[in-house]
Formats: sequence, structure tokens, C-alpha cells
Amino acid sequence: MPAELQIVENLADIPAAQWDALAGDNPFLRHAFLHALQASGCATERTGWRAQFLTLRQRGELVGAMPLYVKTHSYGEFVFDWAWAEAYQRQGLDYYPKWLSAVPFTPATGPRLLAATPELRAELIGCALRLARESGASSLHCLFPDEAQALEMQAQGMMLRRAVQFHWRNPGYADFDAYLSGMSHDKRKRIKQERRKVKEAGISFERIEGSRISPERWAFFFRCTSHTFQQYRSPQPLNLDFFRRIGAAMPENILLVLASRHGEPVAAALNFFNRVALYGRSWGALESHPGLHFETCYYQAIEFCIEREIALFEGGAQGEHKLARGFLPTTTWSAHWLAHPEFARAVEDFLAREAKGLERYVDELNDSNPFKLPPGG
Repeated sequence: MPAELQIVENLADIPAAQWDALAGDNPFLRHAFLHALQASGCATERTGWRAQFLTLRQRGELVGAMPLYVKTHSYGEFVFDWAWAEAYQRQGLDYYPKWLSAVPFTPATGPRLLAATPELRAELIGCALRLARESGASSLHCLFPDEAQALEMQAQGMMLRRAVQFHWRNPGYADFDAYLSGMSHDKRKRIKQERRKVKEAGISFERIEGSRISPERWAFFFRCTSHTFQQYRSPQPLNLDFFRRIGAAMPENILLVLASRHGEPVAAALNFFNRVALYGRSWGALESHPGLHFETCYYQAIEFCIEREIALFEGGAQGEHKLARGFLPTTTWSAHWLAHPEFARAVEDFLAREAKGLERYVDELNDSNPFKLPPGG
């Protein structure tokens, strides 16, 4: 029986249990997370994220879904296509609106085609491509799919782009010292010095899971992140209402690291996790201390992963400084379709050159691997 396509603009119109049955345990694909982005006003048409969620139903049952947005800008994506937009503009063409399958403001790898069979996933890709063509949009982009789904998109004619993030892996460390023992002497010494400086500054840490995060702690965390965004003169894309909503709706997926100096909170970092992975997302500090960022964002999260036997820690986008702290280069993927034939050919050539440069870059990074042996080796 062929599946029936429906475009849903408000995720509240889909029962959470039906959506989550397809999304699995990835926290960023949960109904609660995506709905909070809409309900809080963070990812809406007003902010340049017009939701066009694709759904497939058979005999009334939801069998396929795809988070999809019409974008009027390229902010909040972490896969940069500003040069493509500028090239379109120089030729007098409109790059926006474009179609985008992604989790807003979240550079974390995960499925984008929420369906159990290759046939249904192919249908989702085909529907998204058809919508992009029929709307007259410049392009369709899918950001941070897992590799298997990226290849499925390539089979439907989309171009693949690779990038690099730095991920930490846990082969089964007994404790933090066991993790350090596999590193070279100078890297191990540096991490110990960073941790000691934080402790000597009178800073202590508390790891607070979602159900224990009070409204006051959410407010403090938001104050910290807003302060850090202001320092870098960047807008804060997520508001306090969003954080409070996810705190109430999905506490089992949330870890807040709170740093205090002499009893007064000074910094905080927000992480999401499930049984197999932890994702570092946002952080902020009201005071500056040597090593505070690394301890709050990385070392506390690594200790949590070791305690919970969580195998993967994705520390977020970019950041070569993570390499010296045990985060190794990992390929991430995106898939792209451009309507304009000449631009599509130009982008395809660019991606081929970029991929070669990326391979050289990863080789150079691996030459600086901080481990005496690969983790678990």
C-alpha cells in the first residue's frame, strides 16, 4: 500500500508517542525537543525557520517522518554555505528561500529520515526533492545525517559534503586516571595542570541531572550563556522558555554541569545524553579562570561518561583545542541538491577539492594524536 504524504507545520499536531516511535532515543529528534523549539518561538517562520515536517502514513499509522524547514538565511546550521549564497547573489539569483532538513542550532549527527525501511526513506528523500523543485527554491540541504543515510541521499542524486568534528570515545575506562594513562606524558601533564588550577581557584563542580534542575538553576544557566554570547557579539538563538520546556519534558536526557567558586555559581554547561552518547551543547561563564572552560565543558562530561559507561561524547562543532584533550577527528556528513545546473556543477567540483583537502587535514590531525595507542588499543 502506498504511503500518504502530509506536510505538518506544527509538530503539536502529531502525537508525541507516534513521532518518538520513529525517532528512537536520539534526544534532539524527540518530539519534546523539536516542539520546544517551535513553542518557545526559537525556530519559527518569524525567525527564518518555517517548519514543513514531512510525514508518511499507511492505514493511518505514521511510518515515516523528516524534520524539514524552509529557511530565509543560513544561521544556526554549522555547515557553512555563505559562499554559495554570495555566488548566487553576484549572478542576480536568489539563494533564499532554501529547504533544509536539520535540527535547528544543533550540530549533532543523527538520522534525518525517520523510517524503518529503505523504501520509505527513499520516499522521504524523493518527496523533499520534489517539494524543493516545485516550490522554485534554490536548493535542498540535509545536515549531519549519519553516514548510511547520507549515502541513501547520494543515491537519489544529492551531493555529499564531509566535515570534521572532534569526538571522545570510551572503550571502557575504569576512571579518569585510566583515560589519562593512555595519553602521552606531556598531554597527560597538561590536563592535570589545568584541573589543578581550577581546584586551586576554589572552584567546585556539581553534575545535576534534569529532574533536579530548579527554575533558578535554569535562569542562572541562561544568564551564563547570554553573557558569553554577548562577549562574542553574537545573538542568543535559544531563550529561557526553550530551556525550561525541555527541562520539564525530557529531564532524563539532560545533564547540567554547575561550577561554583567559594559557594557562588560562576559557570554552567548543558549536555544531552542517552544510553550510548553524550552531546555537549551550550556553556557560559560569569568569571574567567584558567582551565574553567575545559573542566566545565569537557572533563566533567568525560567523568560522567566513564561513570555511566557511555561510549561516545560529541563535544560540538569545530575546536582543534579538543584534540589535545583526547577528542579525535571524526567525519560528519551533509547532503546537498541545487536547482541551478551550472551552480550544481560548480559546487560538485568544489566539494571534490574540499574533500581532498579535508583528507590531508585529518592526516595532519592524526599525526598529533595525544594517545600512545588508540583508545582501547
